[in-house]
Amino acid sequence: MGWLGLDDTDYLGGGCTTQVFDSLLQSLPSWVEVGQPRLVRLWPFAENRTRGNAALAVELRCEDESTLIPILDAYWSSVIEPLGGFVSPSTMSSRVQVTSSPGMVWFSTKPDEGYYRKAVREEVTLEEAPVATRSWGGRGQIGAIAAISWPSDRITYEAIAWRKPQNYLLPRMIDEGMIHEIDAWPEIIFSRDPRKGTSLIAPRGQSPVLFGVRARTSDGAQKAASLLVGSDGTEEIQSLRVFLTNQASGDHLGTPVEAELLALEVHPQRKHARLDTDIGPMVAFYEGGPLNKLARWLIPGDRFQVRGLIDQHGVLHIEQMKVTSYGPRQKQRPLCEDCGQRLKSMGTNQGLRCPSCRRRFEDGWIDIVALPPFEGWVEPSTDARRHLARPLDWVGEK
Repeated sequence: MGWLGLDDTDYLGGGCTTQVFDSLLQSLPSWVEVGQPRLVRLWPFAENRTRGNAALAVELRCEDESTLIPILDAYWSSVIEPLGGFVSPSTMSSRVQVTSSPGMVWFSTKPDEGYYRKAVREEVTLEEAPVATRSWGGRGQIGAIAAISWPSDRITYEAIAWRKPQNYLLPRMIDEGMIHEIDAWPEIIFSRDPRKGTSLIAPRGQSPVLFGVRARTSDGAQKAASLLVGSDGTEEIQSLRVFLTNQASGDHLGTPVEAELLALEVHPQRKHARLDTDIGPMVAFYEGGPLNKLARWLIPGDRFQVRGLIDQHGVLHIEQMKVTSYGPRQKQRPLCEDCGQRLKSMGTNQGLRCPSCRRRFEDGWIDIVALPPFEGWVEPSTDARRHLARPLDWVGEK
């Protein structure tokens, strides 16, 4: 009995670590008992990440692992190792792309969760990782070890279907009517954007994945995926597998921190909000919808609480926000004490006068109460949340 982990077989131009892992598991002899594979999302700003930030792990059981290792050796050499060394430039990001560097590890005994807890929140190295019983390859070992270390205390499921190779360059065919139907199931999560009415289960760009259906239960994920696959409106698939995942776990976030806004800069075209605060710089992207709207409403002196991830440049990417105190946005002239009319200025240094009864008053202003556009905690729209983000209405659940 032991744990197998894999990561980093993909790059922007192609490849798919989940597909490679599925093929590996299918190739194992019948005397190997395969547990439920795990898909584990990690820190999204890792310097050497390739296309995604997910790694894979699975528990394998057999009578003698010494007979299993040569099989893994052979599969590594013939299938996985040749996937290294590929790189493709990005048309969406200025980040320097790195070559794929597959890594696979085997642990006879599952390591503790410490490495995962760190890898989901910050940059980690292979040097600080638990030492595997057997290891293959390069940087992918980092994610593979972190995936094995995941304690699976907050879980969801994802059923992933892979395309037939001859369809890779063709538009994806998924029955939209069936997606709408399964979205109504209580156990299915994040399958459609309720604002736009669009599907969220198909990846963008060149990927062997046809779709990934996320759910609160394994059975729900399996049934929903099977319904989609069985529809005449969905293309024929190569394979299907349900993964246990840390998606929607919120494991990447710590406790809320409070900050005071010092200055706010809104991008003139993209409308991203950059916040300079007393505890450091923060950003709320336009795609975040209500979160971005709330951030743009703030003025210097306002105080708020946030939760988010700090990137490699020290900028906190806001994922949840709550305004705790705020100042007035506008002022107006007071009302006449006698007749209730709004006072008007008589000119510079000449005080105020009621336009109705003509009574005069000293110059002055009163604050106009302006409430934040949202009360309590705010999060991005469904389509703009990280895979790891735990919805606010799930907070408090185990």
